[in-house]
Amino acid sequence: MKNICVYCGSNPGRQEAYTEGARALAAALVERDLGLVYGGASVGIMGRIADTVLQLGGRVVGVIPEALKRKEIEHTGLTELHVTTSMHERKTLMAELSDGFIALPGGIGTLEEIFEVWTWAQLGFHAKPCGLLNVSGYYDALTTFLDHTVAEEFVKSAHRATLMVEASPGTLLDRFASYSPPSVHKWVEKSGT
Repeated sequence: MKNICVYCGSNPGRQEAYTEGARALAAALVERDLGLVYGGASVGIMGRIADTVLQLGGRVVGVIPEALKRKEIEHTGLTELHVTTSMHERKTLMAELSDGFIALPGGIGTLEEIFEVWTWAQLGFHAKPCGLLNVSGYYDALTTFLDHTVAEEFVKSAHRATLMVEASPGTLLDRFASYSPPSVHKWVEKSGT
């Protein structure tokens, strides 16, 4: 693995723990010589993780669409900054540049991004690990719901397990390093139809 894509909020959130979690993940990335790929902004949790990786001597690649470049206040001190024409192009490029995907606490955009790449993994479009860094229990209710989707037989347990959930950045990255995608197909074969 060379680069990890991190999805996170352009706001700092209510708890200082979310920023501390971003800094801890930044340190774990640099310690493992993993570059950061992220949304390119200088604000919120996004800005904190990028700043920390840079301060620790790591590599940071930002990807931001032209329409959000000024709105999200682009980060001007990155190793690389790619400006795209659309959100779709942004997400595609971030996925191409990354060897794994982590969601820190964030809002609708963060959830949409991690769910999209997780869906791509389930469909076999890529074999890269996906995970939630569960800072201060932020993702507890979501993981309970995802377990419910398995119980209700909308998601296979093997596919649910591919979205790793850990409170420690080091533990999550260790699991990424040993990740092997499941060989289970998404679709259920129907007999007699």
